Amino acid sequence: MRIAVTGVAVALPGASGPEALLLPARPGAEPVDPAAVIGKKGLRFKDRATRLGLHLAHAALTDAGLLAAGGPAAAGDRLATVVSSNLGNTDTVCRAVETIAKESTGGLSPMDTPNASSNIIASETAIRFGLRGPNLTVCNGRGSGLDAVRWAALMLRSGRADHVLVTGVEPDNEVTRRLVDGPVADGGAAVVLSRDTGRARALLGPVFRTADPAGTTARLALLAPGGDLWLRADGGPAPASARRLGLTGWGELSGALGVVQCAAATGWFAEGHDGPAYAVAGAAGAVLLHPERTP
Repeated sequence: MRIAVTGVAVALPGASGPEALLLPARPGAEPVDPAAVIGKKGLRFKDRATRLGLHLAHAALTDAGLLAAGGPAAAGDRLATVVSSNLGNTDTVCRAVETIAKESTGGLSPMDTPNASSNIIASETAIRFGLRGPNLTVCNGRGSGLDAVRWAALMLRSGRADHVLVTGVEPDNEVTRRLVDGPVADGGAAVVLSRDTGRARALLGPVFRTADPAGTTARLALLAPGGDLWLRADGGPAPASARRLGLTGWGELSGALGVVQCAAATGWFAEGHDGPAYAVAGAAGAVLLHPERTP
């Protein structure tokens, strides 16, 4: 069964589409404003990561033709979502812990408490857009984004869904900067993976995880020798003839990295390159191919 990327969205400062990921990040670019895309309604009391996730979901589902004015343009129980975020709502969790330490649980705001759920981005996405299929959050280090893509592919191959929205998002704030010792990307990307419907932006090849990044590199070289584009930020090897793209200019992408890599590959193909593109994030790897190629 062929798995296709049928929708893609990017929301990073200065980058609102996949082709923009192929260019250097613009220092000082304005932060992403989710309300400008999805309106202010329903965003009050939501944390930054959830707002960014809803922005990306709306844009990717629209790009895939799965979002109509009245709700999903396909059976909601066949639409699943997987979110990758390592830092997502840590600001909310830290704020809640500090409040409990100072005032006990009685000091917690009933409007803020739901945001402390580890699945808040995925659950809010599903509620807002009527995605009633499987719902999952992955929080697994730098390989988390590609792990999310791998779980989405498994859902499609097992028949649990016809389309899976995969979102990778990280917020930039005082708490997340302290955790990673530097700026965070403050955004991310989303892709819609579908059982191939003939409108593919890219095809998904093997997605896997090995014991270490070196093993991932070796396996990629065996699966599809060559590779026109290598997406990796770890300084690992890549063929001299291939273009290498680190995607480091926006700050720490963390759990969003793998999904942003997949979005960048669709931008590469949109410019007329024939692929394949390799993505490496930690010990996770993926192969994406131009729609004219088969996995």
